[in-house]
Amino acid sequence: MKKSLLLSVVLLACSTFFADAEEGMYPISEIGRLNLKAKGLEIDPSDIYDPNKISLIDGICRVNGCTGSFVSPNGLIITNHHCAYRAIQSASSPDKDYLKDGFQAKTQTAEIPAKGYTVRITESYRDVSKDVLSVVKPTMSSADRTKAISKRRKELEQAAEAKNPGKRAEVAEMFTGKTYVLFLYTYIRDVRLVFAPPSSVGNFGGDVDNWEWPRHTGDFSLMRAYVAPDGSTATYAKENVPYKPKRHIKVSSRGVDEEDFVFLLGYPGRTSRHKTAAFLEYEKNVRLPYIVDLYQWQIREMEATGANNRAVALKHSSRSRSLANVEKRSRGQLKGLARKQLVEARMAQEAKLQKFIESDSDRKQKYGSLLDDIAGVYAEMAQAAPYENDVANLVNACRSLNFAFTIYDAAVERQRPDIDRESRYMDRNIDQTVRRMMLAQRDLHVPTDKRMLHGMLKRLANHKEEIKNVAFLKQLNSDAFAVDQVIDRLFNNSKMHDEDAVKKFLQMTPKQLAASDDAMIKIVVQLYPEYKRLREKNKEREGKLGQLYGSLIEVKAEFMRTDFVPDANATLRMTFGRVRRYSPEDGVIKTPITTLKGVIDKTTGKEPFVTPQKILDMYAKKDFGKFTHPKTGQVPVAILYSTDTTGGNSGSPILNAKGELVGVNFDRAFEATINDFAWNKDYSRSIGVDIRYVLWITGKVYGANHLLKEMGVE
Repeated sequence: MKKSLLLSVVLLACSTFFADAEEGMYPISEIGRLNLKAKGLEIDPSDIYDPNKISLIDGICRVNGCTGSFVSPNGLIITNHHCAYRAIQSASSPDKDYLKDGFQAKTQTAEIPAKGYTVRITESYRDVSKDVLSVVKPTMSSADRTKAISKRRKELEQAAEAKNPGKRAEVAEMFTGKTYVLFLYTYIRDVRLVFAPPSSVGNFGGDVDNWEWPRHTGDFSLMRAYVAPDGSTATYAKENVPYKPKRHIKVSSRGVDEEDFVFLLGYPGRTSRHKTAAFLEYEKNVRLPYIVDLYQWQIREMEATGANNRAVALKHSSRSRSLANVEKRSRGQLKGLARKQLVEARMAQEAKLQKFIESDSDRKQKYGSLLDDIAGVYAEMAQAAPYENDVANLVNACRSLNFAFTIYDAAVERQRPDIDRESRYMDRNIDQTVRRMMLAQRDLHVPTDKRMLHGMLKRLANHKEEIKNVAFLKQLNSDAFAVDQVIDRLFNNSKMHDEDAVKKFLQMTPKQLAASDDAMIKIVVQLYPEYKRLREKNKEREGKLGQLYGSLIEVKAEFMRTDFVPDANATLRMTFGRVRRYSPEDGVIKTPITTLKGVIDKTTGKEPFVTPQKILDMYAKKDFGKFTHPKTGQVPVAILYSTDTTGGNSGSPILNAKGELVGVNFDRAFEATINDFAWNKDYSRSIGVDIRYVLWITGKVYGANHLLKEMGVE
């Protein structure tokens, strides 16, 4: 199917925005408008993206929630170690501890399944805003508006998949409540682990160095995509063959130097730069502090139960690392919101906008209360958040309750027409939902889960008014409620720890589940009406904000007379910048390239600063091969650059001016955690692993020269 350009409604037409900005996670349809040659790009922009020919974007893929690059004609993918972490952890055991020791497949037959992983490749996209919004009626309630838009998006996805067998379609919201784009994807479901360095390399510095610069982490892994012999997508099978990408990215062992032009292609997650000051206040005062507190507690519980048992620690490792990453990012965002006074700055911008609105009677009538109306929704959310957040996380923190909820929720949703179901339970998505749940189920550790449930019930007991009419939770108001005894009884009379039992429950109807004697399911049946109520409330808020933010984009465009880049939303984007130092605080200048010497200097022999003996020995002999930086005489490890990135850009290729891969993006500097809310050329910096360190570790240290050869590096 030929790729089609996004309609101009995605970016409101005007040329002034692109004058000299490095900010922006640009939709790939806009690459031709960015004057990249003047910025330092040496190839033609059409070599990055051209709807009528194969280009660099055909070598980019999404790997679960991260980005990856095809680096060989045989489906070899490079991404981050932390992106492959779940696959490494799932394949590990105390006897075969691939997290600790690393993994290398010397042949393709030795590559192991990356359970639960999919690879997504963008094939085409087109604007469907008019079609989506055609179902919205002025008389609709906010909740009905949300449901109508959601249903229309699903209908368009199903129709596109019917016309393109074997492909996946997704309608993405570009501007909230305003513009929608239908993307068509190839989904590959047989993904295998090829090479992963030990965690002492891939996660060197651990949480201490996470979101920090300077950084000395070899955060990379290699995976491979497989398809059926006829080229169609298929689940794992021995007879499957490596996927042949339309394009693979050339790997350059020359690397980069300070002030070199670089650009990234990838799938950044979600940003909120078009949201109001009221939203930022909600983040600052409500959501982010809650996440920090909740995640710190969960991490402590997992550390306590896994402290003296490697098997338990392995079960917790993926979940714990994910929580730690979000927790530290949230702390960075809180710090950035305060230090950079983003709320105050956005308030000042909105004061000017309000003055503009009120300067014209027609505008005032249409938009006069717009900002106050948006603020009203966030005020309502803030008031309800303490209770609603705790209820939501009751079935998130406690995995057994989460499994029971998913089982019952899926059964209820299956009674409805497919198009009306929650998206994760539609026929096209249910297999993936179940696979993810079963992977989590295999990592269930009941003693830890008991502690999680105890902690969440303790939190909910503080909401005496809110829970007094909620089945099961209202018991928390009773002095006679013996929480430890109740928890023991729940776990003793539940089979959520039994994989076969969970699979049987997944085949049952709501009536059959309600009649079962599983204690966790019985609790979920009691709680379910409250979760349905809160789901409807969230749809109502989503509908209100969608409509209001659509109006905000209209009036801001009129006021600013400029283009807007839509917030990131996990669709393919491009960003560019330079390898560049920065000054995070007065008197401090941080240069943009770290080296192997820094790894050795940081090494203490104690977690998280442990370095494999092989690396220590090679450093002592100065056995660097051809992977040294000409100025330092050292193997470069990590690089810092001024591109605009966020979550989802993990694994994005760092490409030089010729479009060659020179590194793999994996993080941001601590000051740049607020990129989700605002970007600044002075402090927004991204972090990647230098390709020379990748190649040195893979080929020189661990002897996987066959992989370097496959990547075209001799």
